[in-house]
Amino acid sequence: MLVVAGGLAFTVDLPVAAWCKSHRLPGELLRLLNFAEVCGHALGVAVLLAAALVLDRTLRPWLASAGRTAAGDVVRLVSAAYAGGLVVDLIKASVSRVRPRAADLTDLASVLGTFGDAALAGPTPRGADMMSFPSGHAAVAAGFAAAMGWKYPHARPFFAILAVCAAAQRVVTSAHYPSDVAFGAAIGLLGAAACLGLAPAESQSMVRNGVA
Repeated sequence: MLVVAGGLAFTVDLPVAAWCKSHRLPGELLRLLNFAEVCGHALGVAVLLAAALVLDRTLRPWLASAGRTAAGDVVRLVSAAYAGGLVVDLIKASVSRVRPRAADLTDLASVLGTFGDAALAGPTPRGADMMSFPSGHAAVAAGFAAAMGWKYPHARPFFAILAVCAAAQRVVTSAHYPSDVAFGAAIGLLGAAACLGLAPAESQSMVRNGVA
C-alpha cells in the first residue's frame, strides 16, 4: 500500500513541497512533529531502544529468567529498526534527487525535474541536498514502529502514530517530498518484516517455551 501511495504521491510532490516552503505550521503542532523526528533518527532510536532495554526485564539477556530469548529479541529489535535505513542509504548512493529546501520549484515542468541536479536553486549542492529519495528518517521510523509493535502489540497504534509524525516532519520542514517518505516507510517495513517474521514476540516466545 505504501508503494502504491508513493507512486500516487508523485502527482502531488511539487504542490505540497511548494506549500511547505512558503507556509509554516502552528508552533505547537510543529514542535510535536519535530519531537517525533527522534523516532526516525539513528541516534534517537538507539536511545529509545536502550530505554526499552532498561525498562523491560524480558529484554535483559544477562538475567537467568530471560536468557537466550532476550538476546534474540534484542537482535531482532535492533536489526528491524535499522535494516530499512541501511537499504535506503544504498539507494541514495545511486539515485540523486534535490531536496525541496534546495530546489527551485517554480519552473519545473514535472516532478521528474527534481531528479538530477537541474532543479538546484544554487550553483552547487550542500551536504545531503541531493539525497532526497527515499527518506531514511521515514524508513527508520517505520522500522522502529514495526519492531516495537512486534514486541509490544498492545502499543502498536501509539508507535504507528509516532512513525507517521516523524514522516510528516520530513515533509513540512522541506527535507523530503511526500513520495520520498512513502517509499522510505515501505522499505522500512519490508526490512523490519524480514528481520522479525510475521508472529508477534509474545507468540514466538510461547512457541519457544512449548506453550503454543
